[in-house]
Amino acid sequence: MGNPYYECPLPVAIPPAKPFLKSIKLGIKETLFPDDPFRQFKNQPASRKFILGMQYFVPILEWAPRYTFEFFKADLIAGITIASLAVPQGISYASLASLPPIIGLYSSFVPPLVYAMLGSSRDLAVGTVAVASLLISSMLGKEVNPNENAKLYVQLALTATFFAGVFQAALGLLRLGFIVDFLSHATIVGFMGGAATVVCLQQLKGILGLVRFTHGTDLVSVMRSVFSQTHQWRWESGVLGCCFLFFLVLTRYISKRKPCFFWINAMAPMMSVIVGSVLVYLTNAEKYGVQVIGHLKKGLNPLSVSELAFGSPYMVAAIKTGIITGVIALAEGVAVGRSFAMFKNYHIDGNKEMIAFGMMNIAGSCASCYLTTGPFSRTAVNFNAGCKTAGSNIVMATAVMVTLLFLTPLFHYTPIVVLSSIIIAAMLGLIDYEAAIGLWKVDKCDFIVCMSAYIGVVFGSVESGLVIAVTISLLRMLLSVARPRTFLLGNIPNSMIFRSIDQYPVANNIPGVLILQIDAPVYFANANYLRERISRWIYEEEEKLKSTGESSLQYVILDLSAVGSTDTSGISMFKEVKKSIDRRGLKLVLANPRSEVIKKLVKSKFIESIGQEWIYLTVGEAVAACNFMLHASKSNNQVADEFGAHNNA
Repeated sequence: MGNPYYECPLPVAIPPAKPFLKSIKLGIKETLFPDDPFRQFKNQPASRKFILGMQYFVPILEWAPRYTFEFFKADLIAGITIASLAVPQGISYASLASLPPIIGLYSSFVPPLVYAMLGSSRDLAVGTVAVASLLISSMLGKEVNPNENAKLYVQLALTATFFAGVFQAALGLLRLGFIVDFLSHATIVGFMGGAATVVCLQQLKGILGLVRFTHGTDLVSVMRSVFSQTHQWRWESGVLGCCFLFFLVLTRYISKRKPCFFWINAMAPMMSVIVGSVLVYLTNAEKYGVQVIGHLKKGLNPLSVSELAFGSPYMVAAIKTGIITGVIALAEGVAVGRSFAMFKNYHIDGNKEMIAFGMMNIAGSCASCYLTTGPFSRTAVNFNAGCKTAGSNIVMATAVMVTLLFLTPLFHYTPIVVLSSIIIAAMLGLIDYEAAIGLWKVDKCDFIVCMSAYIGVVFGSVESGLVIAVTISLLRMLLSVARPRTFLLGNIPNSMIFRSIDQYPVANNIPGVLILQIDAPVYFANANYLRERISRWIYEEEEKLKSTGESSLQYVILDLSAVGSTDTSGISMFKEVKKSIDRRGLKLVLANPRSEVIKKLVKSKFIESIGQEWIYLTVGEAVAACNFMLHASKSNNQVADEFGAHNNA
């Protein structure tokens, strides 16, 4: 790098100034419309724009004209298959939410019809989910006892569903879907695993045939409730539950080993309900302590607009429950939809999905339904059954409608223990220990977040586990912003490439030049830290050169290629760093400042103070310029020494 020949570097361009309103417009577009949804409307006549707009907001208008009989056959098979899963799951999860079982069936009728019209996923199967059901039970159960005041509890559950839908739709309409991204993968893995564990523990009530049980969801409360009532355990119920649980787990294992037999796992819950009901009816097991669902009234969803408890003193609890369950349902539904869309190589719009979820929950709350989303288990069955469009949801809703109109009396003898077995079997798949092991191997901090969520849910409550995990994730994010990394760069031998010496130990230091890279935007949160860290780099480099007797430090190059933006605090930091470097008799050099940064540095007159000639396009050019100046300085010193010696002679 000591080559005395030096070519004039390319100048760093300063982008032209943009009008303030245009800058604001571009900023909003990049933040809220990264997918540019309006590009399809460009250069289109008004009539075509209207049609495209209707198809954008109501996707069924886009795919329905192209619907074929082949699609119908595939959707018919898939819809009937998921309906066989939806009926027992709907009843089970409603019981988990401490709601009447019939509401679980209602929730598999209206919401799927709304989603089929508004949703953009071809594979998502709509229904209730265990985690949201548990959240509703634990949060609303603290305010109103579902056994003592069942009517008010149902009203609050419907009201929470309404607010969940409003919140979801608002996020989609305002293009604020990125808020859901604050639930990191590690948070979701730990939260889902903890919730699944709690749900399984809660089902010990049904497995053991207990009548009274704790409303707490933590491990200690559940275990205390179970073992304090050993004299109330029903061995008949326990044996029946273990047999059905073994059957459900076995069918799931077979389906995972042989995907072509997916239908066995899909039909297993309905088969369990049928067999369990027949056994109870033939053996009169109801008289021996085996609890059954009892009477389910026939008929379609009654309207429940008047049941929404907007004037209730528990309104705040309903809103809080709606927002929290709405976020969890969004995170699960959008993630599931995107996962299966990848298999068929198509894209789903996250914001449109949020609108669809919101509208189906708003409509559902007005039709005696509680919170629904896109559960993984039901969607996986729908996908494996060969669905082609969202029409499979219409078929499922039709099958549930037939059940509501004609078949509900058949569920009178369905044992509660079978529903508990169905829930436990479904929840075991949510305890993803392999993902937790993967987090430990890849990122220990993510593993801590995951386990914090899990432990918080299992030993505290569902809400506390979620809050703990999100808090740790946000603290980690804030820490990365407030304490960004800085790297010492060196030259890769026989190249003009400069990389971190920590990553590439073969990289060489440049004599007389210190090269530092800042690896984050410079804001008020990290400006003071970066100033102190850069000063320490300079101090340590000077001490090292003194101890080794090498040439003294002359130049400090800041590589700003990773600094995407800055603010006034960041500009003040650059000014303070320059003053500190000037006091040491060194020279500050900048390399590759980005567009937003260079504009602000120009406006603040920092470029004027440092000199345009000390800003370079690449680190290589900056190093070459510094070497050229060092070589020129040495040559001048040699000439001066020779001239002085000649005069003395």
